[in-house]
Amino acid sequence: MDVQATRRGEVAGGETPASQALRQDNDRIIETSIPARLDNLRWSGFHTRVVLALGITWVLDGLEVTLAGSLAGALKESPALQFSNFDVGFANSAYLAGAVLGALGFGWLTDRIGRKKLFFITLALYLLATAATALSWSVASYALFRFLTGAGIGGEYTAINSTIQELVPARYRGWTDLVINGSFWIGAAIGAISAIVLLDPAVMAPDHGWRLAYLTGAGLGLIVFVMRMWIPESPRWLMIHGRPEEAHAIVAEIEKSATGRVQQQDLPKIKIRMRSHTPLREVARTLFTTYRTRSIVGLVLMGAQAFFYNAIFFTFALVLTDFFGIPANHVGWYILPFAAGNFLGPLLLGRLFDTLGRRAMITLTYGVSGVLLAASGYLFSIGALSAQGQTIAWMVIFFFASPAASAAYLTVSETFPLEVRALAIALFYAVGTGIGGVAGPALFGALIDTGSRNSVFAGYLFGSALMVVAAIVAWRYAIAAERKSLETVARPLAFVE
Repeated sequence: MDVQATRRGEVAGGETPASQALRQDNDRIIETSIPARLDNLRWSGFHTRVVLALGITWVLDGLEVTLAGSLAGALKESPALQFSNFDVGFANSAYLAGAVLGALGFGWLTDRIGRKKLFFITLALYLLATAATALSWSVASYALFRFLTGAGIGGEYTAINSTIQELVPARYRGWTDLVINGSFWIGAAIGAISAIVLLDPAVMAPDHGWRLAYLTGAGLGLIVFVMRMWIPESPRWLMIHGRPEEAHAIVAEIEKSATGRVQQQDLPKIKIRMRSHTPLREVARTLFTTYRTRSIVGLVLMGAQAFFYNAIFFTFALVLTDFFGIPANHVGWYILPFAAGNFLGPLLLGRLFDTLGRRAMITLTYGVSGVLLAASGYLFSIGALSAQGQTIAWMVIFFFASPAASAAYLTVSETFPLEVRALAIALFYAVGTGIGGVAGPALFGALIDTGSRNSVFAGYLFGSALMVVAAIVAWRYAIAAERKSLETVARPLAFVE
């Protein structure tokens, strides 16, 4: 066994057994090669199961977002709800607001009580809220249930991104993270196909199809619930939080499944002082003093991609229906090629983030996305694009924007210490989405309501400018984290010299 521990300090008089045990656990120093053993592994069936069980979170989010966009026309035509464009944008903003608050609350819990427990809490919330959305009876009830659905998805982001980073070997980390985040668009395709079928008046009554579409998401979530049983707690989290023996046992099982034996070679070790939790004061000092520059980079990348994505995609259907006259039940056909471009981007460009490097690829993908959006926005404003041409333009733009957006999550999840990783993801996601994402759909809904192509073009130019600025910031300040151990990129706060 590679875990060595010693007790430091004398027991203070008057301590209760419980406080004495807690003080001793927090004062326990271990020397372990667990991070090196995890990074030394080759890709195996275990890693594939991690990708499937955790990556499907993005499939769920893609399904949710696409349904919200595809169903916009059906909600406006619903006899019970009769949404306006503003109501559609408001409900989508409520979903994002829920994701922001869910990420913050569950992100704090993820670092405190562990990754695995949060898998099931956040997924249960998602399931219940999505099913409840299908029963909505008014704009207010629909927005409330979308808010709660968003809270579940926001919580998923923090626990899932943390666990992926901590279980996947360093040399695969960039490509794996981008492809998993890109699987959002598999969910988008499922949502688009569901909308095509369920919004067809020949198949189902107009006020029933959109309700059944949301139940599709709940059904998929039940499958995910079972798949989560495959995934262990993060050994890196366990070794920090006073459970090194359990962490060692999990790593040994992973090694056996990958190579048929437990690692025996002498790998680099780190020495850490275990702790039950990390005080919020230390979290704040780490994020805003020790790693201030990294925090600025994370906020800029998150904010730019959140506005770019959410503003455009949540109002995708409104642009097609209001400016191109596409029937609501045909919108799904246009989302399918759009989703294909978004998934192919991370799949084909993802490996370059591990070879050419983070800085070069983040700069490239953000910069190209911004320039292409400005160009296509101009063509839209002068009426030079058909519905098919607009869809092709978006498909090309988001071939680059999709890996850019995924790289924002990759950046904030690998450049901060283990003890604050989940909360860092939550904070930057929350602030970035709060600034760029929540306002975006409502703003674009209002711009589309004006009926002016030039007004919508102004919104596109703003999104383009944000992406170009983010590209410049990334080139100047992003960290070259490719193929490096997480503990090398950001040393644990519990590290002992």
